Amino acid sequence: MIHSTIAPGMRIELRNEEWLVRRVDATQSGGQQLTCIGLSELVRDKEALFLTELDNNKAFGTRINVLKPEDTEFVADTSDSFIDSRLYIEALLRETPPTDHKLYLGHRAAMDVVPYQLQPTLQAFNQPRQRILIADAVGLGKTLEAGILVSELMRRGKGKRILVVAVKSTKPFGSILNQIMYTDRTLYIFYNKN
Repeated sequence: MIHSTIAPGMRIELRNEEWLVRRVDATQSGGQQLTCIGLSELVRDKEALFLTELDNNKAFGTRINVLKPEDTEFVADTSDSFIDSRLYIEALLRETPPTDHKLYLGHRAAMDVVPYQLQPTLQAFNQPRQRILIADAVGLGKTLEAGILVSELMRRGKGKRILVVAVKSTKPFGSILNQIMYTDRTLYIFYNKN
């Protein structure tokens, strides 16, 4: 049977999409449960579980195709100085989220970088969950500190939902943050009525 040859790290084609197998577990019925991450455009970065009894079944008309590296066709890059290949590799590298505690975007914003404004983000990355309270005197750059943290979280794919609680006097916070940090996500900002 084909499902006995599936191991973590393999690429499979299933339901007309390409998947990377992350984990293989035995089921009580004698089959396998595949934990996969989507690779093709429609399912990219989506996690899914598949049961080989259902997805490799002639009765249902489904089949798991193991994609073999030896079947890969190489295509020559005929562009000047291999620019097409270099752009493709650069795009893949930019899509890969960083996993270390270095800053990649926050210090590149439209601002003058002051070292103490980078500290809240570095401190947040040393915690298991990136939650932080920023309270400072007027004019020291709380908006910039928050923007650095927001942009770094978004770069790492962790900034899907961002909650900012601020006093009413900081109403332009969201617009300032978007102008300075070039964020493209919706920020949920709640203002205190006082």
